[in-house]
Amino acid sequence: VQVVESGGGLVQAGESLEVSCSVSGSLFSVDNMGWYRQAPGKQREFVSNINSGGHSDYRDSVKGRFSISRDNAKHKVFLRMNRLKDEDTAVYFCYADVGGRAYWGQGTQVTVSS
Repeated sequence: VQVVESGGGLVQAGESLEVSCSVSGSLFSVDNMGWYRQAPGKQREFVSNINSGGHSDYRDSVKGRFSISRDNAKHKVFLRMNRLKDEDTAVYFCYADVGGRAYWGQGTQVTVSS
């Protein structure tokens, strides 16, 4: 199973950015998909996830600004980030639960400058 993120970049505070993630390989069932992030010098933290039925969760600091969605047929998950803040700067990692095991991508850098 391979997990590949894309769409990171440099944006100004207040702007929007979307990161996406594709899962490929031997996929029996893909349950939860989601995103974590890790800022320099900090631990990796949960951002958002979504299950195959479309139920989603968010960390409090991104509620109302970030929106997660997925395409079950294409095994993709998307994170739309609006009104970005300096504190959103981090490497964003995608994960997918496949057959009861979590697979991770290499991460994509999101940098928000003020």
